[in-house]
Formats: sequence, C-alpha cells, structure tokens
Amino acid sequence: VQLQASGGGLVQAGGSLRLSCAASGRTFSNYVMAWFRQAPGKEREFVAAISRTDGNTYYADSVKGRFTISRDNAKNTVYLQMNSLSPEDTAVYYCAANPVLTRSSVYPYWGQGTLVTVSS
Repeated sequence: VQLQASGGGLVQAGGSLRLSCAASGRTFSNYVMAWFRQAPGKEREFVAAISRTDGNTYYADSVKGRFTISRDNAKNTVYLQMNSLSPEDTAVYYCAANPVLTRSSVYPYWGQGTLVTVSS
C-alpha cells in the first residue's frame, strides 16, 4: 500500500492542525492505520492508531485528550486532528499501515512524513 501524508506546517502554540494520509494500492480497510512522529535527535515514537473497521482508537499518553485519529474507509484516508499544540509536538509526522495493531514501529508501510513545527 502506498501512503501520502499531508497537512503539516507552522503553527503557534495552542493552535491546531489536521494531518491527512491518503492510501492507495490495496484494500484500505484491511489495515490498521497509525501515526508516528520523530523529533530532531530523537527516536520515532508512536502517536495514535485506529483499528481497521470498528473505529477503536489508541493514543500515546503525551497526546491523549489533545489529538484525535479517525479514518474514512470510503476515501482511503486517515486523519490526525491535533489541538492544543505545544513546541514539544514539533516533529516529522508519519502515517503507517499494518495488518495488525501494534504500538511499535514495525509497520511495513510508511508515508513520506510531513513536518509539524510549533512555535512558542
């Protein structure tokens, strides 16, 4: 499956952004979709994931209550709504696809990443 992430940019602290990730190539609803991020000098970390069809969601503690992951299987797209952003959220955000749910970065399919910069 091919993934194309978009929606990153520069935002002030306290602001919001919505990331999108469009999938193509295989049946989208067969895959758990997730977002990871990698800040400068740090390892890639799990942000959020959503199950294939029943809409169950999972979040890292650092974003719980501020970020919302959702998907539209008809549009082959997964979203990440990010609210109350802080400079600590600055990172390249990656979408990823895997047949099963995991919080580790062993997903076989990755988008190219979209940069989110939060200014203080």
